[in-house]
Amino acid sequence: MPKSITEVAVSCLARREHSEHELRRKLSQKSFDAQDIDRVIVQLIENNLLSDERFTESYINMRKQRGYGPVRIIQELRERGIDESLARDFIDHNNPEWHDIMRQQYRKKYADIAASDYAEKAKRARFLQTRGFPLDWVLNLDSMGDTEY
Repeated sequence: MPKSITEVAVSCLARREHSEHELRRKLSQKSFDAQDIDRVIVQLIENNLLSDERFTESYINMRKQRGYGPVRIIQELRERGIDESLARDFIDHNNPEWHDIMRQQYRKKYADIAASDYAEKAKRARFLQTRGFPLDWVLNLDSMGDTEY
């Protein structure tokens, strides 16, 4: 027996938080009618089962734990339909925890081996930028503490 659109939506949300955009896309892929999707999305929001704010906070914490920086996380949230202003409300760029995460990622990848030349420094900087850390942070890495860049 096929599941109803509400059952499918709640099942998705039971596994993890979703943004409205993600859930809408998943329901569309299952060939549900656009009007039914709109109706269910409104019901889920009214019942506080679907929340872009809760998704944003959850997503940021998950990606932060995996060692990603604020620039990348904001980009990923944008791809998931979250407005950049909402993402920035939950990401505090001034929090020193971001610098700690960046140093941890650097140490994990390069241990205590100093960069031998400019090309190696550039490679390491690109690695940290790819992880989502701003260039000015990366360039100031050696002045932040015990990591030799």
